[in-house]
Amino acid sequence: MKSIILLGDGMADEPLEDLGGKTPLEVANTPYMDKLASRGELGMVRTVRKGFPPGSDVANMTVLGLDPGVYYNGRAPIEAVSMGIELKSDDTAFRINLVTVSLREKGLILEDYCADHVSTQEAGELIETIQTMVRDHENIRVYPGIEYRHLMVIQGYEHAGLKTTPPHDITGEYIEAHLPNDELLKGLIWKSMEVLQDHPVNMARRKQGKREATAIWPWGEGKGLNVPTLNDEYGVSGAMISAVDLLKGLGILRGMEVIHVPGATGWIDTNYEGKARAALKALSDHDLAYVHVEAPDEAGHGGLLREKIKAIEDFDEMVVGHIVRSMEGLGDPFRVLFLPDHPTPVAKKTHTSEPVPFVLYDSTNPDNHSRQFTEKEAAQTGLFIEEGHTLLGRLLSR
Repeated sequence: MKSIILLGDGMADEPLEDLGGKTPLEVANTPYMDKLASRGELGMVRTVRKGFPPGSDVANMTVLGLDPGVYYNGRAPIEAVSMGIELKSDDTAFRINLVTVSLREKGLILEDYCADHVSTQEAGELIETIQTMVRDHENIRVYPGIEYRHLMVIQGYEHAGLKTTPPHDITGEYIEAHLPNDELLKGLIWKSMEVLQDHPVNMARRKQGKREATAIWPWGEGKGLNVPTLNDEYGVSGAMISAVDLLKGLGILRGMEVIHVPGATGWIDTNYEGKARAALKALSDHDLAYVHVEAPDEAGHGGLLREKIKAIEDFDEMVVGHIVRSMEGLGDPFRVLFLPDHPTPVAKKTHTSEPVPFVLYDSTNPDNHSRQFTEKEAAQTGLFIEEGHTLLGRLLSR
């Protein structure tokens, strides 16, 4: 039987006054997710283990069946795997965002964690300048990624008690209290502000009225890791479809084929249907397809309510609906698991660690209820999975 995981990053939320006390999931038009919620298992799952940061790294690791308490070692090492960067035993990897830092009366504010979604082409030029900036540091290497997401590796780096802050957690806040507690990293941030201030890319963005990429921001540090493959653990093969290095890295670590989809951006303009078609094609060769859509999360981080609702509706129509209609048309048995990885409330503009709703649907054993895929209705079923990493086993061997 074929199995499919459909993950709408950050779809879950909290009740909002602007929505009459409802959440985006409650007001969004999601006929396909609602249909499967009525015909499958609907419940809540804890994807962020207690004591761990509520990041997409921890949460998607959990959805992929890995216990963060055993395997988690930071976000950057996972992204390094996706980028083909081999980490030596004394290497420490850092995710670096291109961010917008602005001067206000009381100091510097982190205005935008993604520099207005700077394009990959623009970012490549900016990162070339950062690479030149660190040339005198023989132990520092910087690698270009996608849009605002990039990587830095420092060889021989040891800093007990290092603290860094995800930039999406501090949008609109003064940066002084959130800077790394390390002089090297702080120095790199200050230096990047100098070299990027009048960069041609930023000058062009300034004329266009776009936010500029004024600094790098290191976070998500860690060393290399090893995890079992899906084949080793469950005897299945899988394919990963995502626009972001984090998910691609997790897919590689789990022994999955990582499939590139043209037009997959990680934003609301992503190629939803292209991802769905890629998943259906992948199922001809694999037992499991994992489709990750970043758009609801990005809208949540931006505090963009309309965009988040649209991203949820597009995910429902063009990913869930497309895949389920196609699978039903084939007539072969299949299972679908869909869920967010964590909440990204638009009012808070960052992740929270609250449990999230999920649906597990088996085409050979449909239920018959009348319900919607919402946080409230999922909680009311009474089905709650505390150990989120066991959910994958529930999908594959139910």
